[in-house]
Amino acid sequence: MDMDPVLYMLVFGESILNDAVSIVLTTTILELAAPGSSANGGEAFAHILGRFMLMFFASALIGVALALVSALLLKWVDLRRTPSLEFAMMLVFMYTPYALAESLKLSGIMAILFAGIVMSHYTHHNLSPVTQVTVQQTFRTLAFLAETCVFAYLGLAIFSFNHLFKASFVIWSIAMCLLSRATNIFPLSFLLNYFREHKITKKMQFIMWFSGLRGAIAFALALQISFTGERAEEKRRVIVTTTLLVVLFTILFLGGSTMPMMKLLKAERRHRRKVKEISLSKTMELGEAIDSEPGVSEVGGDESDVRIVHKPLHGFLRLDAKYLFPLLTRHLSATETHDDKMQLRKLTGQWTSGLADDDDEAARLRQSGSSSSDEQVQFERGEGE
Repeated sequence: MDMDPVLYMLVFGESILNDAVSIVLTTTILELAAPGSSANGGEAFAHILGRFMLMFFASALIGVALALVSALLLKWVDLRRTPSLEFAMMLVFMYTPYALAESLKLSGIMAILFAGIVMSHYTHHNLSPVTQVTVQQTFRTLAFLAETCVFAYLGLAIFSFNHLFKASFVIWSIAMCLLSRATNIFPLSFLLNYFREHKITKKMQFIMWFSGLRGAIAFALALQISFTGERAEEKRRVIVTTTLLVVLFTILFLGGSTMPMMKLLKAERRHRRKVKEISLSKTMELGEAIDSEPGVSEVGGDESDVRIVHKPLHGFLRLDAKYLFPLLTRHLSATETHDDKMQLRKLTGQWTSGLADDDDEAARLRQSGSSSSDEQVQFERGEGE
């Protein structure tokens, strides 16, 4: 559907941040509920709040710091001639924030989330075009495989656990999830609209609320919960069963009816702009990447020093455009930009010529197969006569 890309980014970003926050909050509560913890009342609330803030901001700081290190390293160490080494460095910096945060008993997913945001904004522009395409397509493939495995695991979980169904608990859980999302999305969107140029419309807010899927993270956290005392196993079975049913309801019903709901509401379509449309990907399509002029990812040289700003920037955007982005990204010369484009054009030409060779080979095989069939038919006719 030709929808506004901002809607996709809002839904995706909100769900990812929710998953990260839920992991941090659940981990904090489980630590407080562990045997030997004597905090209660206001002391328990203060401990939960302090621990949550520590895990959230410390994990985010680790992710941001390592992402900035990766941007500076790839800016000053020229690996553009060796895409394989460049790609390996990206893999290392992708995993390091997660491993470091987990080793410090912080949130790995929160660290890798913020690392991905910063690396997408800065480090990505220090990569060669070949590595940009390779990194994006590799991680898209891995993400697709991971999602497939997750949904397969959720399907198998229906038959793998000894469930205990409590109808009232399931209904109330679904209702409270929907209510909590409403009290989260609508007020925050109202406040954010005071600071956003691209406003979050009522229809977009409704789609964000309606399509907020509770997936594998919720089920994985439910499996980590353990109970003590009487009927501990029964309580755990109720929690696991209820979580699984809520996940299946949101995926099958809410997720399956999201597209019809968007058509019914006629959600915001993409705004056609003469300047530049919002892009979900920082790597353009292959043809556009070859033929396009140097853009934001190819800043540098005498021909690309001038950047046209259509609207004045304020706050962090101004600080980023004036100081941070030039500091953390490579300043390419016109020669380097031309070499990058020629390298990508060469690889694309090899790929397309390989496809053409495959098509020619397939055509020859079909032709030879057809000729063999005709000869076989003529031979059988001769034998019959």
